[in-house]
Amino acid sequence: MSSRDARFDGQFITGVHSTGIYCRPSCPAMTPKPGNVSFYLTAAAAHEAGLRACKRCLPDAVPGSPAWNIRDDLAARAMRLIGDGTVEREGVPGLAHRLGYTSRHLTRVLVAEVGAGPLALARAHRAQTARVLLTSTDLPVTDVAFAAGFGSVRQFNDTIATVYERTPSALRAGARVEAGGDPDAGTGSRISLLLPARAPFDGQGLLDFLGVRAVTGVERSTPAGYERTLRLPHGWARLHLALAGTIEAPAIACTARLHSLADLAPLVSRVRRLCDLDADAQAIDLVLAGDPVLAGSVHRTPGIRVPGSLDPEETLFRALLGQQVSVAAARTSLGRLSAALGTAVDAVEPDSDPEHTDAPHLLFPTAADIADNGRDVLRGPAARIETIISVARALASGDLVLDIGESRDDLQARLTALPGIGPWTAGYVAMRVLGSPDILLTSDLALRQGAGRLGLPDAAKDLAAHGGVWAPWRSYAGMHLWRAAGGPRPTGPEVTGGNGASPLR
Repeated sequence: MSSRDARFDGQFITGVHSTGIYCRPSCPAMTPKPGNVSFYLTAAAAHEAGLRACKRCLPDAVPGSPAWNIRDDLAARAMRLIGDGTVEREGVPGLAHRLGYTSRHLTRVLVAEVGAGPLALARAHRAQTARVLLTSTDLPVTDVAFAAGFGSVRQFNDTIATVYERTPSALRAGARVEAGGDPDAGTGSRISLLLPARAPFDGQGLLDFLGVRAVTGVERSTPAGYERTLRLPHGWARLHLALAGTIEAPAIACTARLHSLADLAPLVSRVRRLCDLDADAQAIDLVLAGDPVLAGSVHRTPGIRVPGSLDPEETLFRALLGQQVSVAAARTSLGRLSAALGTAVDAVEPDSDPEHTDAPHLLFPTAADIADNGRDVLRGPAARIETIISVARALASGDLVLDIGESRDDLQARLTALPGIGPWTAGYVAMRVLGSPDILLTSDLALRQGAGRLGLPDAAKDLAAHGGVWAPWRSYAGMHLWRAAGGPRPTGPEVTGGNGASPLR
């Protein structure tokens, strides 16, 4: 805090009791006396201590904490679900049920671990969502209130006044004066937001990863970025992602058209997870560069990210269809499946070019659609088709649940218990859906090829043994190995790393 180190913004909060405010660690204000300061893991804990957000540094306008992906305990799983809006949709009992505990026990654990219960955490999350909408869009205040998840305008006004010590209108006006505001950022159901990332950030590599695997009709890569359709709790959305910010303060510009504004908070949460924006990139690179054999790749591609998932079920089907085939073959299979069973989005962007037949206009098929009709569309080995159909049936019936609130061990065990799903698929899904940072898929041929290109062991057993030095960031090391397999053979640390597609499905 004394050094105003921005690396820790979002990882903890400093509460100054003499002034009654809480700040990000890098706040430029005068450093207070140590006796007047308390440290909190969450804004909600600071609220519970009677503190309000600093008007100068806006402590919630930063990347989120990476701890909720690194940790896999009950508190971390609950934080992932709260960020996705589970409390707003299902209440605390619904959150507790999904985690397998009573509401009372869950509250006790969260208060002990992060300083606030689920209601207070959800309230802080709503306040942060409302601040983003107020400062970056021109949505009417009433729309902002309900889009952020508040049950009434009065509740919204009271919360904003308590957290920010301003009225919603004053908060919006102050941000416009300070930052210049974009009058076209939010009109109707079209929202444009700037989502900060923790530097360094290999954003182009991430967008290239997504773009080269884009399924026709559902996704596409554009010169400006990446766009796709997706399902959200209250309806469909169409989004476009592009690079923004600076090298020191990178960000993703997210423009979305939502069927329901109530889905804004889940959308932001899922895009942040897709782009791995909250990763502690400097800490990861420091560990990985400590291996002399991997140091060159880290030097060429600092801030590499592990792409997440917008839809866990879709990610599982993509993994099943992508096993043991090329990226192009997997795209063909997924495109055929989407064209036959996908759902057409019932609105078209006004600025969409009708000449582009690959513009996203389909929602990826649901598990029920694949269970009922997938056998007529799928091609390939009978055993793989049978696995896909049986998985679709299990998902559609509720016998199999994929959820960001799962623990890694439970999710992998549940998947490998199904016929036709092995450790590679289970590990890949856990890495993408949960953001698990320490999974090294040594059974993957492309990953081993990349290891060989970098001068690492290319036998699964030997690579697994060597990879122990990369813990707890083996998922990120795997991304370096896939990158090496998809690009030209590196010749030294001075060579600029390419953005070639990795063979990862």
